[in-house]
Amino acid sequence: MRSFDRSYTKEEFVQRLRKIKEKGWIPSGRSRENVGAVGNTLEDLLGIKENNLPIANAGAWELKSQRSDTSSLTTLFHFEPWPRQAKIVPKILLPKYGWPHQTEVNEMSFRVTMSGDRYTDRGFKVVVDRAKEQVRINFDASHVDSNHNDWLKEVERKAGLGKIDPEPYWPFDKLEAKTRPKLKNSFYLVAKTQIMDDKEQFLYETCLMLEDFNFGKLLSAIENGFVLVDFDAKTTHNHGTKFRMKQDMWPKLYNIVERVF
Repeated sequence: MRSFDRSYTKEEFVQRLRKIKEKGWIPSGRSRENVGAVGNTLEDLLGIKENNLPIANAGAWELKSQRSDTSSLTTLFHFEPWPRQAKIVPKILLPKYGWPHQTEVNEMSFRVTMSGDRYTDRGFKVVVDRAKEQVRINFDASHVDSNHNDWLKEVERKAGLGKIDPEPYWPFDKLEAKTRPKLKNSFYLVAKTQIMDDKEQFLYETCLMLEDFNFGKLLSAIENGFVLVDFDAKTTHNHGTKFRMKQDMWPKLYNIVERVF
């Protein structure tokens, strides 16, 4: 476990980050296969434990980082939908709306990433219902691609072609209570990468200071398809329902965005 000789003010921590930028290209502290190496290396350079920034009198802060060339999604948190007593994923979505697993025999799969700005090819969409104060999952058979006609016939047989009953949803108040401690004030860094002598190197070229998380902005990000809902279940195991975000969308969730470099 790493320890600190003292806490830093926010301004002092900014200076530490700027000195890292001045170092130029820095060898990774992890293997090339480690997707979190860009963040792990930064933590090593700062001498900090993950998500435990030694900043005095500045509230709760996190350190977020990414490679500049990545298109992968970041998992914000896991959160199963309401109504909880219905056990919607294993009892409704998987058996009634699932499809045969691609590689495992006798396994059904419900693995799909849903957006708020468009329907999937199987007719699912995330809806921000401000009147009911819910984020919910909508199914619309009219948006199912013709490639899935056989699957749609099975859905009709098992559940009908109306709305999911009951519809999966997350109450605004529960969602805000979940997100606020997870989406703290953050330093957000982007690094270029290169390979030298079969070793990955990072150049930390961009740093933003993100303050004052805004739940309303999160709802807008869901509506606009920047934050997505990811279901990942199969017959023998539910890997959990996740809210995931496109990497470069972090600044859209905060009231105060200040460029450090």
